[in-house]
Amino acid sequence: MSEFTKTKERRLAKLMEVSKQILETGNAHSFVIANKDFIPTVIPDDFIALFDSLVKDDYAVEELKKLASKVLNIFHIPIETYPRIEPADDSFLGVLEQNNREMVKVLEEIRPVFKAFVKDRVNHTLQTELLKKFQHLEVFVKHYTIKENVLFPSIEKAWPDYRCLQIMWSIHDDIRANIKLVISQLEKGSIDFKSFNRCVGDIFFNMMAIKFREEHILFPLILSTIGEDELQSMNQLGFEIGYPYIKPRTTNREEQASISDGFINLGTGILNAEQIKLIFNHLPVDITYVDEHDKVQYFSTPPKRIFPRTVAIIGREVKNCHPPESVHVVEKIVESFKSGKKDQASFWIKMKGEIILIQYFAVRDQLGNYKGVIEVSQEISEIKALEGEKRLLDW
Repeated sequence: MSEFTKTKERRLAKLMEVSKQILETGNAHSFVIANKDFIPTVIPDDFIALFDSLVKDDYAVEELKKLASKVLNIFHIPIETYPRIEPADDSFLGVLEQNNREMVKVLEEIRPVFKAFVKDRVNHTLQTELLKKFQHLEVFVKHYTIKENVLFPSIEKAWPDYRCLQIMWSIHDDIRANIKLVISQLEKGSIDFKSFNRCVGDIFFNMMAIKFREEHILFPLILSTIGEDELQSMNQLGFEIGYPYIKPRTTNREEQASISDGFINLGTGILNAEQIKLIFNHLPVDITYVDEHDKVQYFSTPPKRIFPRTVAIIGREVKNCHPPESVHVVEKIVESFKSGKKDQASFWIKMKGEIILIQYFAVRDQLGNYKGVIEVSQEISEIKALEGEKRLLDW
């Protein structure tokens, strides 16, 4: 084992020691006093490994979020002063950092208005101004969405110790929820100032904490472990989600739809024919596709098909697939799609005690040219009966 590895393991052991002490007692006073010489020796990468280990040890995310704040506060100076790789301004990470700087400006604009409003709670002008500024701040959550959907998947592929991302994602969600709560109270004019003030304080703290962790821990390690081409390709993905305030000038990315070794590049993923077939056949809907020449070219086979289909209909004229009483309606729908007058038609019927929703959707290419129609049928009795909410966490 190299001396470098041994040294890193010793640092990680010390960091684990202080973490366990905080988790058990709530503070780290004795550790700080006894380890003044150790504290300056840590490097930012150490905290990636630390929190990966803690997540693997099954500590609750809520505990780890509180722990992260306390641990990183102890080691704030060595993390902040550690030499970091600077991303190019127009690179993917550079644009994210530019958006961070814009976010700080918005927070600084909010601060005096918030303080004035807390002192003058019935001032509707201040309330309206504060609402607009928080609505502008809410735009920044796109930054977190880009990280979660573009950056995090690449990190998970590149790093063995990626689990710290779970903590960061949970803090993103805390920020989203608090901004929504603040905006909601300002819009309604019914403000519980105790929770309102706490939410605003948490927003400021968490957004600045995430910025620090990105720019001094996460992004520098990304620059040394993920290739430049891959990072550059992320600019286009960021465009698709939408950057909050600052956008890169160029993307330098070409989308190519291709078939290679049995796999098909669909633009948003690469699948083989068997996977595509399984996906369509596991959707809880009947799907039939008719091409631009009015010929049936495909139908799905879900476990419970509403309307019977056999392969004998492949290549058949769509007008021959309907009874005389309704064929004229089908032809009218298709003509309205071809002409561009309509893009969708919906119908619903009761059949054998079930409610069936039947929808037709025009299929068009990127230039808007008509490429056929999809018929989608679905049994919706359970959907129609839904009330209230059932969230993912209730499963």
